Amino acid sequence: MEMNAKPVPYWQDWLKTLLLLAMGLYLGILIVTGNLSNYINERFQWLSYVAVLLFLLLGGWSALSLLRQQTTLNYAHARITPAALLLAAIPLLFGLLVPSRPLGVEAVTGGVSLNPVGRAAAAAAYTKPPLERNVLDWLREFAAVPAPAALDNEPVDVIGFVYREPDMTGTQFMLARFTMSCCVADAFAIGMPVEYAAAGELAEGAWVRIRGTLRAGLFEGQMVPIIQPQQVEPVDMPANPYLYS
Repeated sequence: MEMNAKPVPYWQDWLKTLLLLAMGLYLGILIVTGNLSNYINERFQWLSYVAVLLFLLLGGWSALSLLRQQTTLNYAHARITPAALLLAAIPLLFGLLVPSRPLGVEAVTGGVSLNPVGRAAAAAAYTKPPLERNVLDWLREFAAVPAPAALDNEPVDVIGFVYREPDMTGTQFMLARFTMSCCVADAFAIGMPVEYAAAGELAEGAWVRIRGTLRAGLFEGQMVPIIQPQQVEPVDMPANPYLYS
């Protein structure tokens, strides 16, 4: 009787099954809530949809097999070790323990970049009208013009958060954004210098919208187009605060 009994599934196999289902549900929740954009470039998010389907299918198939005591695992050779399960669970644990939110001023390390073109597709001038350009568009435009003065008096209407370099004066700050190519792991901060008499009244990390013009000026030892605000107003953080390169 005992010789013909079906093998009892190992607890590791049940844990693996729960992990697969939990990963599928977690990614599904990120998609439904819109928090997936905190981690992945919009053009790659379809991969997460595929991952949800695969996780749920594999988890469901594994659960059904275990319930029927018909698992195809060779228990003598294919046991899943607790260490392997823990390693696989680390992304899920981080996702559950660390609140989902986009990168902000506290994530800026080593300052912001004035020239992200090295990570962008090309250093070509944009055909967007000036008032439709965001911070990334302007920085690419900076790199394409022969001299900063070529952008003098260009109108700007941009949104970003306030960031101050350690050596800035009380009338200077950077209007910053994070840009990413693939996912949050390759995200980095970019920014445009701003000269504003009331800069000291703006809180570090506050999101603002600036309308004004550009003027070539000296900043950190180089001539760059600097924003001369005509209007600075506080705004809420955009629904998707990242820019994509």
